[in-house]
Amino acid sequence: MARLFGTDGVRGRANDVITAELALSLSAAAARVLGAGASGRRAKAVVGRDPRASGEFLSAAVVAGLASAGVDVYDAGMVPTPAVAYLTADAGADFGVMLSASHNAMPDNGIKFFAAGGHKLPDETEDAIQAAMGESWQRPTGADVGRVHQMTDGATRYLSHLLKALPNRLDGLKIVVDAAHGAASEVSPEVFRLAGADVVTIGARPDGLNINDGYGSTHLDRLQVAVLAQDADFGIAHDGDADRCLAVDGEGNEVDGDQLMAILAVALKEQSQLVDNTLVATVMSNLGMLNAMHDLGINVVQAGVGDRYVLEEMRAHGYSLGGEQSGHVIMLEHGTTGDGVLTGLMVAARVAATGKSLTELASVMTRMPQVMINVKNVDKDSLDGHPEVRRELDLVTAELGSSGRVLLRKSGTEPVVRVMVEADTAERAQSVCEGLVKVVERELAL
Repeated sequence: MARLFGTDGVRGRANDVITAELALSLSAAAARVLGAGASGRRAKAVVGRDPRASGEFLSAAVVAGLASAGVDVYDAGMVPTPAVAYLTADAGADFGVMLSASHNAMPDNGIKFFAAGGHKLPDETEDAIQAAMGESWQRPTGADVGRVHQMTDGATRYLSHLLKALPNRLDGLKIVVDAAHGAASEVSPEVFRLAGADVVTIGARPDGLNINDGYGSTHLDRLQVAVLAQDADFGIAHDGDADRCLAVDGEGNEVDGDQLMAILAVALKEQSQLVDNTLVATVMSNLGMLNAMHDLGINVVQAGVGDRYVLEEMRAHGYSLGGEQSGHVIMLEHGTTGDGVLTGLMVAARVAATGKSLTELASVMTRMPQVMINVKNVDKDSLDGHPEVRRELDLVTAELGSSGRVLLRKSGTEPVVRVMVEADTAERAQSVCEGLVKVVERELAL
């Protein structure tokens, strides 16, 4: 059987790949694996979801699967993914479950698990859950079945946690919040208001069908227009489950995850809170960020793509800050996973504390021109070690030298190969990238 879990949980087309039957079986298996440590007591799980229409029946199936396996379920309703991670730890739950396909379009959905303490699962635990799906098991009956409770204060508890993490108030700032019609549509604007900011909201009217539809971190054009029209200091954009954050400065320019991490790394270094003067990024981070951090005496450790791998590196060495160019940023003192609302708050706090604009703060690094093309309809599993692709990659890498870099990787969530090139000019990056794409298409054609 092919591996069910991808880079971030189990994801696919809802009611096609991600069915109620799958959700029921997967959650019952997860209950047996993740709840095994609850010796002598009933295991406890927190469940949340984003506003997708399919999340209504899928969360019902997950809750049913967990309770049928003897787990007491605390249903937090519509909350961001990082809220489920936080609540799992705060409530002393044995594990948590989030129903979301993150930045994917509405027809998709996904199931993510958090271990006790709110941490994402290692590969071996995911494999154990998948294996348990095919095993026979003794179902509890009578008083031993799980009970289902509504965690009506989940969003409020998460909001209170965010406010406690904030180092200073945001009075005097005007901020546009784009919630992607997603899980943070209520929480994010509210916490910025409570922190003192003047908040303008867009993309915050979820109806179950419009999540990520023209709004959010993958569609920044509306946020750019709103920031300029409202004469705002800056804007922030979440994705559907709000585990990521991108920004738009007061001049309408995009500020990506690398820039946000650079801003926060500099702030933490100044406050002697950047452990070992180290930032954990991924292989996708822009070379301009790596160069800027080097010049500022900040080490950068690069992990695999996916905030779970960033977190693994952070936990292994006790690092305090890490994240991805896509906007997943982890501040380990305050959270165990990428948190787009927390990231936005911390960047806003830096703007307020320094009196500098986001434009000025983001100028700590200069992004090198970067081009990425997703190559579809190819055999992505043949990418590693393919001789012709490897030969072309070595030639291009040697040609670019220190003036750029190349990365080829297969997506963990989609059937594509990603070709990424950075170079000293946009034209050169585009030309090199297109040349590599042709080689991948030819050599890995299905």
